[in-house]
Amino acid sequence: MVEKKKIRKAVFPVAGLGTRFLPATKAVPKEMLTVVDKPVIQYVVDEAAEAGIEHFVFVTGRGKGVIEDYFDIQFELEQMLRERNKNAELTLLTNILPKAGTASFTRQQVPLGLGHAVWCARDIVGDEPFAVLLPDMIMTGDNKSCLKGMVELYDQSGGNVLAVEECAPELAHRYGIVAPGEEIGNGFRIIDMVEKPAKGTQPSNYFINGRYILQPEIFTLLETQERGAGNEIQLTDSMLKLLKQQDFTAYPFRGETYDTGAKDGFILANLAFALQREDIRPLIEGPLKDIIAKMG
Repeated sequence: MVEKKKIRKAVFPVAGLGTRFLPATKAVPKEMLTVVDKPVIQYVVDEAAEAGIEHFVFVTGRGKGVIEDYFDIQFELEQMLRERNKNAELTLLTNILPKAGTASFTRQQVPLGLGHAVWCARDIVGDEPFAVLLPDMIMTGDNKSCLKGMVELYDQSGGNVLAVEECAPELAHRYGIVAPGEEIGNGFRIIDMVEKPAKGTQPSNYFINGRYILQPEIFTLLETQERGAGNEIQLTDSMLKLLKQQDFTAYPFRGETYDTGAKDGFILANLAFALQREDIRPLIEGPLKDIIAKMG
């Protein structure tokens, strides 16, 4: 039985090159592209903070220094806002800053996949369970964030927890799919995982949506993990090995997930989050309908 410790740390793999958004990402990290008026990474960090995360671990790469700067004080800007009595803007900047000593940055020198990126955080995470949040995936839910729901399920089940969502069965071959077992609280036990199963062979239509709670033993497995799909070190391969040693529980997320690493997902996220804003919706709802009517 794995000892159940509090989830205090979260890992954010932000070393990806963002080639699907070239030429924009030649100069701006994809995680810093804005959805309405906040960078994508801010939405994911806010989700982690809501779930009670105390330490934020960013695994970066070349050209990602702007992310570190974003989560730091910019003295000249704040001083100018004070002088101009722009208190609302100053408060906004202050509120996004992690507390001193609660953000760490480590480098993934070579892009060897998600599993390798997570492994790069091993010394910062140490010997305790931790969360992983893929920064491309931003989510909206009615009552609670995805990670908060996962932490609540972890408090019941212990072990490892993966967030899942349902997809159309004919699309299951695009995702990592889990095989469901017995129900546990508001989730279910995972008895198997398959990465991009061949059409018609999937054990379910529940796909892993980019949120994980993992035990530290995953680092030992990643240390010796052979390269898999894409000639990269795949996190799923090591999770399959860990599944033979520890329990995995699925948390079915009831909300909307937008893959901002894809152009369609990025555009849909901007529209969805803008329409949720009372200050923006009245300005764009009518024009959006007009655009659709003209192009229909």
